[in-house]
Amino acid sequence: MYGIFNDNFPPILDGVGLTAQNYAYWLHEKGHDVSVITPYAPNSREVIEAAEYPIYRYTSIPIPFRHPYRYGLPYVDAFFWRHWKKLKFDLVHAHCPFTSGQLAYSAAQQQHIPMVATFHSKYRQDFEHNVPNKRVVDWMVKQIITFFEKADEVWIPQAAVEPTLREYGYKGHVEVVENGNDFYTPSAKIEVMRAEMREELGLLPDETMLLFVGQHIWEKNIGFILDSLALIKDKPFQLYMVGTGYAVHDIRHKIKELGLSHNVTMLGNIHDRERLKRIDAAADIFLFPSLYDNAPLVVREAAAMHTPAVMLQESTAAEVIRPDVNGFLTANDIQIYADKIVWLMEHPEVVKRVGDKASVTISRSWENVIEEVLLRYRDIQESYKLKHGIIV
Repeated sequence: MYGIFNDNFPPILDGVGLTAQNYAYWLHEKGHDVSVITPYAPNSREVIEAAEYPIYRYTSIPIPFRHPYRYGLPYVDAFFWRHWKKLKFDLVHAHCPFTSGQLAYSAAQQQHIPMVATFHSKYRQDFEHNVPNKRVVDWMVKQIITFFEKADEVWIPQAAVEPTLREYGYKGHVEVVENGNDFYTPSAKIEVMRAEMREELGLLPDETMLLFVGQHIWEKNIGFILDSLALIKDKPFQLYMVGTGYAVHDIRHKIKELGLSHNVTMLGNIHDRERLKRIDAAADIFLFPSLYDNAPLVVREAAAMHTPAVMLQESTAAEVIRPDVNGFLTANDIQIYADKIVWLMEHPEVVKRVGDKASVTISRSWENVIEEVLLRYRDIQESYKLKHGIIV
């Protein structure tokens, strides 16, 4: 059995949680036993009942100022522990170094099996948001690297992530294993979805639909988006924002302060993946100037629906972008970013051409990714057996 471990899982929505969910779903679809180990989250009963594989949740508490994330407390959960002692894995895959990752390592040690660990996030920025003491942050980052050093293989979702991992102090070998997306749709159907959703949203024929999907936190550079749009608020555009996070109320205030209330609509979290797919299809341009993200799923999902992204040149996330071929890049400057949006609004034929190219160069199905993952899992298992002299 394969174990997928992460500190959040739907109904909490973010890229890493969706990655863990797709790993579990497609491993199961390919005929393999799989279990998910993750902290309890409110309103998770529906997810557990809908899944065709077991999800084991353990006691958790809210993380202050990081809604909706939670801190797991597996060792105080006697009910979880009774189940945990019965679980037997062939390989464990940790998508997070915190409580779920520690459980993955514990299982690997006790059951003499390999552990894969994927480095998804820029943890230092998360720590710095909540911890004012630099020495404490440095210590916390060191603990992260200690965890990854224990893994039998470390994966990153794209090559541009490696410098961050090295900057944190990791010196071992890494493998690139890309993320996929579950939004693939035939082009003809996308056009129908686009027309229907634009009508539902009440967009005028000459209005450009801009879209942001992601956590509503300042680290995502949402302030940069709003400041840029404030420079062009007389233009015919509507920005729709999907997601939630600790900065929701401050973002609403900034929208009003900048006079963007008639141009920006906050849709909140959208759990219905089919509806989110339709919103991606309806959009003309996806705005994602984040310097925080490593390999955001949302850019790939938008690309699958032929919606190209405008990103920043120096961002790790922009590694997949070939400028003016499958996406757009600008300098880290609000005026330049705003000017690029205006230019794209005036050249819809360029946006369409680039969006079409994005759909075939950035978008990769999760089914295809998991086929690669299974081959890698088998190689890791064989290497582990040879290394430790395990004869089956």
